[in-house]
Order: sequence, then structure tokens, then C-alpha cells
Amino acid sequence: MAKLYFRYAAMNAGKSTALLQVAHNYEERGLRVALFTAAVDDRDGVGVIASRLGLRRRAATFGTATEFRREHLPEAVACLLIDEAQFLAAEQVRQLHRLAHLDGLPVICYGLRSDFRGEPFPGSAVLLTLADDLEEMKTICACGRKASMNMRLDAQGRRVREGAQVEIGGNDRYRAVCPRCLYLDDAGDPGAPGLFA
Repeated sequence: MAKLYFRYAAMNAGKSTALLQVAHNYEERGLRVALFTAAVDDRDGVGVIASRLGLRRRAATFGTATEFRREHLPEAVACLLIDEAQFLAAEQVRQLHRLAHLDGLPVICYGLRSDFRGEPFPGSAVLLTLADDLEEMKTICACGRKASMNMRLDAQGRRVREGAQVEIGGNDRYRAVCPRCLYLDDAGDPGAPGLFA
């Protein structure tokens, strides 16, 4: 039975690398995959899934008007792979859930669970609710603990606490951190008000 999978993590945990490996595994067995990434993510060019390890691959893009229906996908697709799934709209997640359960198409989504303020992305919130299989991918904080949060940085490397939820950036703008480090102030004082104070 096909399922909707959500594989989530903080930034720099290897989500795109894992997606590209899954695509390779399907194709090595002669099966066709459809890859999508968010049109808003132009870090490596629009319609490119790129990992920090240097792997790159062209993909279709999704935006707010994209509909995930069987008739809109290439024929004989054995698996649908979605990168940057946090940018999906709630209805798009429902469409993906229906594809898995009514059309028998496995759908594997990779993305962030929360933003730099610790708030859920709309797509991630619905994925956490509807996905049949949840998997947290692991990465580590600079302190050695498990990183589960994303810290936004300004041009001077200081933590940003306010701003728009979506601001595309890589290692120069974001750092994966553990909750403890997220709550520390810039001087490292654990008694100081943290991000959510």
C-alpha cells in the first residue's frame, strides 16, 4: 500500500541528498520518478534540487497554483519526490495524501518542520498531521547536541528574531541548532531571555 511520507529535519541534515539517493534507487531499477521542488527556492537556480555535497538535479517546480493530480504527472511514475515540502499549501498536501491512497502512488516529502522562530510552516503542519510515515532526519548543533531548530543570521552572523517567515538562504543565513543554543543570547548567557521571550 502506498503512503505519504514526511522526512523532516533542521537545515543541513542531508534531506536533498537523501531525496536524490531515493530517486537514483528507483531509476536504477528501471522505475520512473517525478521530482518537484519549490519555485520560490532559487538558491541553486529555479527547478534545481541541490545538496550541500554537490549533487544536483533538475526538477519540476511547484507554486501556489500547482495541483498534484495523477493526470498532471508523467505516465508510469512509480514515486513522487518533493523537496522543500515546507512550502506546500495545505490543499496540496491533501492532494498528495489522496495520490498515495487513491492512486497508489508513494509520495515522499522532504522539508523543514519549523522556521527560525520555531513556528510551523503551513505545509509542514499539515504533513505532520496527514503523513502516514514520519521520519526525523538527524543533524548536530555546533555544541554536539541534536539540532532540531533553525536559526536565522544577519550579515554579521547575529541571530535574527523577527521577520518574514520565508527568506531563502543557505549556510550564510541559517544555522541548525539545538533548542538550548537557540535560547541562549548572543553572548551565551543561558539566563538571558531567549528567542521566545
